[in-house]
Amino acid sequence: MEMYLPFCGIAISNAQLFAASRKEYDRSRALLEVVNDLFEEQTDLEKIVKKIMHRAQALLKCERCSVLLLEDIESPVVKFTKSFELMSPKCSADIENSSKDSVEKPSSSYSDWLVNNSIAELVASTGLPVNISDAYQDPRFDAEADQISGFHIRSVLCVPIWNSSHQIIGVAQVLNRLDGTPFDDADQRLFEAFVIFCGLGINNTIMYDQVNKSWAKQSVALDVLSYHATCSKAEVDKFKAADIPLVSELGIDDIHFDDFSLDTDAMITAALRMFMELGMVQKFRIDYETLCRWLLTVRKNYRMVLYHNWRHAFNVCQLMFAMLTTAGFQEILTETEILALIVGCLCHDLDHRGTNNAFQAKIGSALAQLYGTSATLEHHHFNHAVMILQSEGHNIFANLSSKDYSDLMQLLKKSILATDLTLYFERRNEFFELVNKGDYNWNISCQRDIFRSMLMTACDLGAATKPWEISRQVAELVTSEFFEQGDRERSELKLTPSAIFDRNRKDELPRLQLEWIDSICMPLYQALVKVNGKLKPMLDSVVANRRRWEELHKKRKLSPVMTTTFSPSSSSDFATSLEDIN
Repeated sequence: MEMYLPFCGIAISNAQLFAASRKEYDRSRALLEVVNDLFEEQTDLEKIVKKIMHRAQALLKCERCSVLLLEDIESPVVKFTKSFELMSPKCSADIENSSKDSVEKPSSSYSDWLVNNSIAELVASTGLPVNISDAYQDPRFDAEADQISGFHIRSVLCVPIWNSSHQIIGVAQVLNRLDGTPFDDADQRLFEAFVIFCGLGINNTIMYDQVNKSWAKQSVALDVLSYHATCSKAEVDKFKAADIPLVSELGIDDIHFDDFSLDTDAMITAALRMFMELGMVQKFRIDYETLCRWLLTVRKNYRMVLYHNWRHAFNVCQLMFAMLTTAGFQEILTETEILALIVGCLCHDLDHRGTNNAFQAKIGSALAQLYGTSATLEHHHFNHAVMILQSEGHNIFANLSSKDYSDLMQLLKKSILATDLTLYFERRNEFFELVNKGDYNWNISCQRDIFRSMLMTACDLGAATKPWEISRQVAELVTSEFFEQGDRERSELKLTPSAIFDRNRKDELPRLQLEWIDSICMPLYQALVKVNGKLKPMLDSVVANRRRWEELHKKRKLSPVMTTTFSPSSSSDFATSLEDIN
């Protein structure tokens, strides 16, 4: 007999080791299943908590499992806002009208006990687990509340639930092991490991819900904004039925068109005439009512700023129309390119706020955060144009094929981004070199791209090519808008604005205009005249306007009052502002 006892001991020891390893294996597998459950369901809080409780109950073989979530994780006051509870089949069988193995709606007394559970509050406030082997012998346990609840609690294991930021978002609690024994240290370690994954799952689900709510709020806001940002049916019907004057009656084919000659409604009819005159309505099968609605909505989406408003957009488009028809560029450019240029002119400053890209970067605006600091506003103008086109009843490109639509949108984006002066500075030397050498070939794609870009800039800066009274009036509007930005830089950012934005140096306007013309405008129009001599009247006006600004500058230099505000070094201020003016 003594010979077999050692073997019996070994067998029993092996059996115990196997049972222990089997138990650990089952628990590890259960944890992996928990992870799988959490990745499968991260959209519904109730569903994921239900899965958590089912797993916890199966893992720890307990009578009841509950999860309580905090109302405010930042608050020092512990208050639970949501409670979930699951009973085991055995426990459910003892309670009349209970549904087997299901999430219960507890009796009001038990529900109150869950939310006002002193043990849960202690765990949530300290972040430390509580393992009570004999509830009625523990001073932390509220025996009176337990008796009122109607459920006899013997043992409690309660642990905190943490989120990914190591904040407590709630507690998980299991009650009464089915075998009647208390929860041991192994149970506690397992439950704590289990709850780590549960915390991540609950946190992800809460975040998903918050994102969904934010998306819903944005959707509602966009819907409201879209409603208020689009034109009325009455306006559309009015222009749809209106007689559209001829080009000659409107004077829109004139390079020296008066930028202030048309009122806001007349500019809509003139824009309609440009579309018709260029044959775009027929060529691209643009629905006329849609075109009217689109133009009216584009107008409505320009803000009431001093210069970068609907009138400026129309004037840029008018000059593009005049250049295309006067210089015969219709023979160089395709109909799709012309459509992109015309639409680009009308949309190139949509939703302009009266401040430049540099200002957006300085204040860290939402636009700068969204688009970055390179061509911030121009990207916004393009995206705003896309938003209007995608609004119901506004897609003037609706009858294009998928490929033609894609090509046109790429051209439109390039057209609008071309109005960023930074891009103009980057590309103009290449254009000037091609023109000066006479080495240009508009059949080459990259050269056509540069040419279209220069046309957009020429139209955007076109006020310099208008007769003196018009050009001077536009310069004053631009300067006034710049001064308003400078005022904000001084008051909000506590910065001293550069000369071109500084109201205190307004008497330097003639000098600044001379530098503007010499450094930006004159070289561009000289190059365009070399491309097509029919544009010489534009250059002649630039030269004439420069002469007038020079006369004013000389008068101011001779005036003793004016010389007190003039600083010879201020020309460097202008140079540093050039790339940000637009």
